[in-house]
Amino acid sequence: MMKRFLAPLAMPLVLLILWLLLNDSLSIGNIVLGAILAALLGLALAASKLRPVRAYPKHPLTILLLIWHVAVDITKSNIAVARLIWLGERAGATPGFLKIPLRIRDPHGLAALACIVTYTPGTVWSDYSEADDLLTLHVLDLKDEAQWFRTIQQRYERPLMEIFE
Repeated sequence: MMKRFLAPLAMPLVLLILWLLLNDSLSIGNIVLGAILAALLGLALAASKLRPVRAYPKHPLTILLLIWHVAVDITKSNIAVARLIWLGERAGATPGFLKIPLRIRDPHGLAALACIVTYTPGTVWSDYSEADDLLTLHVLDLKDEAQWFRTIQQRYERPLMEIFE
């Protein structure tokens, strides 16, 4: 019963706190303005149904294994990018774009995959076509395309599908 009354207040309260933190002020004017903006944005959010579907992650061991793989890959990628920067043209980097077909459909899984790719130095998530389910990836040193397909599809996408779908 109490949850039903408190749930609609959660988002405006978070927005008000963020407003006050960003303005670095607890003046009456900021509190009133923040409360008005938080209430209006909270109502707009509730009316527009902008809230995404809730995620219900499964397989905690798969989550931990994925976190481990991402941490290892980020470390290796940091070393590889540092080497490329240090050696410059002598490193013989071959940048390029790669189109990788994806099977994952869950928006949370796609967002997690985008974060993983973005966090990894030397890679950039350039585009995703929902119509074709194609990820366009820019890679700083694209020497082995098959290795990138395996990394994205097997090492990241497959566990994300287990977790979110």
